[in-house]
Order: sequence, then C-alpha cells, then structure tokens
Amino acid sequence: MRAVRGLVARPWRFAAEACALLVAVVVASPLYWMVLGAFKPAGEIRSSEPRPWTLEPSLDSFRRVLGQQEFGRYFLNSLVVAGAVVIASGVIAFLAATAVTRFRFRFRTTLLIMFLVAQMVPVEALTIPLFFLMRDFGQLNTLGSLILPHIAFSLPFAIWMLRGFVKAVPEALEEAAYLDGASRTRFLWQILFPLVLPGLVATSVFSFISAWNDFLFAKSFIISDTSQSTLPMALLVFYEPDDPDWGGVMAGSTVMTIPVLVFFVLVQRRLVSGLGGAVKD
Repeated sequence: MRAVRGLVARPWRFAAEACALLVAVVVASPLYWMVLGAFKPAGEIRSSEPRPWTLEPSLDSFRRVLGQQEFGRYFLNSLVVAGAVVIASGVIAFLAATAVTRFRFRFRTTLLIMFLVAQMVPVEALTIPLFFLMRDFGQLNTLGSLILPHIAFSLPFAIWMLRGFVKAVPEALEEAAYLDGASRTRFLWQILFPLVLPGLVATSVFSFISAWNDFLFAKSFIISDTSQSTLPMALLVFYEPDDPDWGGVMAGSTVMTIPVLVFFVLVQRRLVSGLGGAVKD
C-alpha cells in the first residue's frame, strides 16, 4: 500500500519540482542577462541580433565603472545609508514591538492599525510631501534625507514582524528573570534580544535591500550636491538618452548587486530561521 502511495505521489512531486525550477529560471533570467551584458563587448551589446552568450568576454565595462572618479564616494554613501537604516530601524522596531506586545496602554490597537495603513500608502504618493518636509528641515542634499524616509518606511513591516517573535517568548521566562534579580533593561537586551534576533535579521534584509537599491529618494532629494549621491545615481552617468552605454549600466548594476549577495550570505542561516517562525514555548 505504501509503495502504491509512493508511486502516486512521485508524479506530483516531480511536477512541483519542475514548477519550482521553472520559476527559478524565470527569476534568474534578468540577472543572467545583466551579468552577460556586463561582460559583452560593445559590438555585441549593440547588435540587432542579441545572443544569450558571448565568445569574447570583456572587462572594459567594469573598467569604465570602477574608473569613474566618484564611484568610491558613491559606494561609501550607499553603505552609510543602508547601514544606518538597518541599525536604526532594527533597534527602534525591537523596542516598539516589545512595547506594543508586553504593555497595555490606550490606543494600542489603533497604533497597530496605523502601522498597517502606513504600509498601504505608495511611496510615490509621499515623495513630494517628503521633499517639502526635508527642505523645511534643511536636509536636502544630505544623506539624512535618504536615511530618515527609509527608516520610516521600514518600521511598520519590521514592528509587525517582530511583534510575533516577542509575543512567542513566554512571559514565564520574563518573570523568572525578574525573580533572579535581572532588571527590565537587562532582560530586554541580554535575554529577549537574542531570542528575537532571527526576526531582526529577516527584517534587516528587507531594510538593507530597500535602502541600497533606492533611486526615487536619491533622485528627488539629492539635487545639486553630487558628493552625497549613492550608487543608483551613478548609473545615470552611463545613461545618455541619445547614446546610452548599456555595458556600463549592466556592469554598474552587477557591482551594485555584489554587496547585497554578500550581506545575504552572511545572514543566511539566521534569515531562514527568522522566516520559518518565532521561538517556541
């Protein structure tokens, strides 16, 4: 009977694996064309008959990108923005999630609903109001104009996700810590924080990717001081309406992808456990 069930289940398993492979190919295709375009010589990129391979790989596009005068500054600015967003949003979201989970106060449910509503508002609809807000606070042409909006937009998702992790930590553990003489601050950072760390890692990945790949805010808030630009803005150097340097654009995009992959590899184990669920009682 088990053998019959196994034979029946195998076609479905094979179909599921085939669908998963197909989805993976579709998702990876743009990345493949990006990397391929970065290594193609200029003649093949401009060819009217594009081919999904190249027999003469070239590093000229990477030389033009890395040889750009301000590339190092753009890269450092992106690291500062993404790092500040990840750290600040993680700490604030952890404290806020703990507050809305462990404490009872007026308008707590209203506050949680406000977090959901904030997620529904398109970023494009808030760009102009944010521009005037940054102008009034004197933050235009500074990295602060990129850090603050990304922190604000990443907090609702991070708070909602961390709320489940904090809620899953048994209150008995907190009571035992207090009986052993631990203060609330010590319990918060030495006991609760390590337990919800997988959730923090999961939210940090989304915050990092959002801040690292941001083009809308960088284009809107960094107007005249190019020294405050980030890597996505550097791609505009290679894009001319009449004669775009597609090799430079693809090479720049490939270089931009490397830090994201490195960050993902570093946090991969904790990310899997964070997306898999909270700690168990």
